[in-house]
Order: sequence, then C-alpha cells, then structure tokens
Amino acid sequence: MHAIHHTDQTLLPHPPAAVWDAIIDELNGKTTWWHPHNTHQPGPTPPDQPNGTTLTTVHPNGIGKPGPKLRFTSTTTDITPHRTLTQTHTGHFQGTTTYTLTPHHDGSHTLLSITFASTPRHWPKLLHKLTNLTSKHTAATQNALANLHHHLGTAK
Repeated sequence: MHAIHHTDQTLLPHPPAAVWDAIIDELNGKTTWWHPHNTHQPGPTPPDQPNGTTLTTVHPNGIGKPGPKLRFTSTTTDITPHRTLTQTHTGHFQGTTTYTLTPHHDGSHTLLSITFASTPRHWPKLLHKLTNLTSKHTAATQNALANLHHHLGTAK
C-alpha cells in the first residue's frame, strides 16, 4: 500500500496528441508548466520511449525558495502514445506515476488523469508524518494542470 495514492484530473479543450506532446515536453524539461513546484530533466533515453528516464525535483516551497528538495528518477515502464504513460520512480519516492489521456467530444477534448501512487523514502518519510504530503501533492498538481490549460491555450 502506498502512503500517497491519488488521482488528479482535468478536461482539456485540446486533442490527445496536443496534450501528449505537452506532457512529453515537460518531462523533457522543454516547458515549465509544472513550475513552481516541479522541475524535470531528461535522462539519456527520452521519457516517451521504453526505459526512458526523467529526473524530477520537487520544490515544496517553490523554485528558488528556501526549503527541502525531493528528488526521484522515473523510468518509463508502459507507453501507448497519446493514451498512457506509466513511469516507475525511485529516490525520495518509490512507486509509479501514470498519465492517462481519454478522448472526449469526438477527440477535440482530452480528459487527463494523473495517478501518483508512491511511498516517501529516507527523510521524506518524516516529512510525510509531519505534513499532509497528499494534499500538498494535489495542490501542486492542480496548479500544474491550470498552468497546462494556459500553456496549451497559448502554444503555437
């Protein structure tokens, strides 16, 4: 059983291919819609390929602000382009993140579901006991999804 197991969703007025590209760009560090809470750096194999990796740094207080930084490396374990991306992560969190894209309105919209199922490891275990990491994760993800709405609306 994971200490954090939560799904956040949003309906985006964009087709799955556009949403997929935005997710992959973010995991490759090309965009910043997950800021101010998460930054991403791609590994030697891109995250949209089997065994691709991404280093994620979580900045609970925001990028450039004092406070802890939590890091984990995600490895792509399951991928169906424009539909599903599952990454297994190790580091300060151990578990999985799954992005599920479901077409709506004849494919002109996408329901994006992000499921984070993870257990804090090392010193973040104490942080989880002292604070509600699930609510902090959800707040950061909801902020990122609002940023994604804006990013897709302004992307050319």
